[in-house]
Amino acid sequence: MAVSRDVDLLIVGAGPTGLFAAYYAGFRGMSAAVVDALPEPGGQVTAMYPEKMIYDVAGFPEVRGRDLIDALVRQAAQYEPAYLLGRAALELSEVDGGLLVGLGEQERVRARAVLITAGLGEFTPRPLPAGEDWAGSGVVHFIPELGLHTGQDVVVVGGGDSAFDWTLALHPIAGSVTLVHRRSRFRAHEGLVQRVRELDVELIAPAEIAEIRGDDSGIREVELLVDQDRRVLPAQTVVAALGFTADLGPIQHWGLDLDKRTIRVDSTMRTNRDRIYAAGDVTAYPGKVKLIATGFGEAATAVNNIAVELDPAAHLFPGHSSNLG
Repeated sequence: MAVSRDVDLLIVGAGPTGLFAAYYAGFRGMSAAVVDALPEPGGQVTAMYPEKMIYDVAGFPEVRGRDLIDALVRQAAQYEPAYLLGRAALELSEVDGGLLVGLGEQERVRARAVLITAGLGEFTPRPLPAGEDWAGSGVVHFIPELGLHTGQDVVVVGGGDSAFDWTLALHPIAGSVTLVHRRSRFRAHEGLVQRVRELDVELIAPAEIAEIRGDDSGIREVELLVDQDRRVLPAQTVVAALGFTADLGPIQHWGLDLDKRTIRVDSTMRTNRDRIYAAGDVTAYPGKVKLIATGFGEAATAVNNIAVELDPAAHLFPGHSSNLG
């Protein structure tokens, strides 16, 4: 199999940390490619909460998930990183002058170094048993575009932060929003629960969805089992916010030092394998805090140390970007 691309740095994961690493690699004069199994950049932010407001990114009192990703892509674009989306990083081997990463039967990338920014790894939403026949036809796990649900009757299922976040986001535009949870107590932060209670949103708990009914045009109603009674609600969309399972996928077989679903790194973000670094939520070290803001700093740390490993004459600290103007 021929090598399809040669780069200085291959970034595995196109979430916020990976996108900032793509910018910083270009800033350090390295060519970069970003690979991700998802079809568009943004990782977990794009897939799970593109419309949610994020409040803990430095410099932004608040920023919508989608807008943050768009800004990161624009920031990296000045250095023209290659995006290899809809592909998973599968096999990894060592070759003269670097590392070889297979993305499938017909594609391999040769890189002088690899930076893993895979976040939670491969994540799969937990299914709603009563909604299996309606997956993608009214039963959704995430909402990429809130506007598509304007005026709809929406039932949100779940008791965690995501369920309450989607309820708050949908409330201003949906015709009605009802939150259903199988337990009387919620896992969500009490502040979120209180905000929803103050709105015109019905919380039905404990309750379960017994059946979802509709026709070729989509969902029309859901039937709930509330205690021993049955109740029918109108619904055109059911949001199954039931959490997800995640694992590192093929990366866990790359000979890295793992701590459950994370990769152990040192203070330079280096793993136990030469020229393989990691940054963001996928990493583990004493005192680790999983925040987007943390991932940005780890990306810069990793890329600067990679620059020195690839060129020992390079300086670890490249100077301030503001000096380039």
